[in-house]
Amino acid sequence: MSRAQRKMDHIQHALTTGQVRQTGFDDVIFVHQSLPNLSTTDIQLNTKIGELTLSSPIFINAMTGGGGKKTWEINKALAEVAKICNVGLAVGSQMSAIKDQDEATTYEIVRKANPNGLIFANLGSEATVEQAKQAVDMLEANALQIHLNVIQELVMPEGDRDFSGALGRIERIVNSLNVPVIVKETGFGISHETAKKLVDIGVSIIDVSGYGGTNFSKIENERRTQRLEFFNDWGIPTAASIAEVKHAVPGTSIIGSGGIQKPMDIAKAIALGASAVGLAGYFLKVFMEEGQDGLIQLIHQTHDELRWMMTALGASTIEDLQQAPIMITGETYHWLTQRGVDCSTYSNRTLQN
Repeated sequence: MSRAQRKMDHIQHALTTGQVRQTGFDDVIFVHQSLPNLSTTDIQLNTKIGELTLSSPIFINAMTGGGGKKTWEINKALAEVAKICNVGLAVGSQMSAIKDQDEATTYEIVRKANPNGLIFANLGSEATVEQAKQAVDMLEANALQIHLNVIQELVMPEGDRDFSGALGRIERIVNSLNVPVIVKETGFGISHETAKKLVDIGVSIIDVSGYGGTNFSKIENERRTQRLEFFNDWGIPTAASIAEVKHAVPGTSIIGSGGIQKPMDIAKAIALGASAVGLAGYFLKVFMEEGQDGLIQLIHQTHDELRWMMTALGASTIEDLQQAPIMITGETYHWLTQRGVDCSTYSNRTLQN
């Protein structure tokens, strides 16, 4: 099967397998504030990840590219949405374009459609320094995402089976690029052990991409004759992963992603420690069903609802929202407690306003 056809299969199976919504955010509850002392006009949604400034904590996370005309159309439309809504955009893995120059246009279109936007390039951890530079140059990208997808590769019939040397390759890329490197999972979560290793080699932005959203084990199992079902329930739920990483490397910028759909999910991810939040599968579903206008309306509504929540909490900035008191219950509480995170630090903090 060609790489382009595999890209289209991924899109189709992502839409049909859906998202399990087992992110752990249902275990997180905001502590109500009756005297927030704020107006909705006071709310500012700008944020920072590493050295990058974002006008919104929301961005369209990595989806596609390299699948011919259809992925060109999707990436063009998403780039136009990102421009209109003033949010960032990440493309899917560009390795297909590096190996087949004919596929480069399916990625390059995002910069043509959004000349001044915040755009993230994307490659896997198998990439060399030269390939990383090619990916960034292809998009005039503001950052490079390096995705970790061990489980997807293991389940993929034609996937990789050797993952040795990945940390060293990432370190060489971090030391060679003139744009920030974001290391992200692909739906199975980042542990505190992995986060510490990444920070030790100079990574300043980590996208946890936790369990609970698009499940690439299920997607790849749809393409197998003999399924590896045991990987379908594998991973760290998104809420737990954000808190683990924040606890382990508090000075590192965290992106929350993995099954995030609702504005409340976004607010909770930030309260757990994320500085920005990526949405991919849910945005793709809305776009495919309701078109550009539907996705634009959703993003505007999400911004409005996030402002209302922040007003109710007395949090005028994203940094304030990161300090809003929350209760952590259920399985997420048990996970974090056993992993050495003191959940009372979340419940007993105070916002000054």
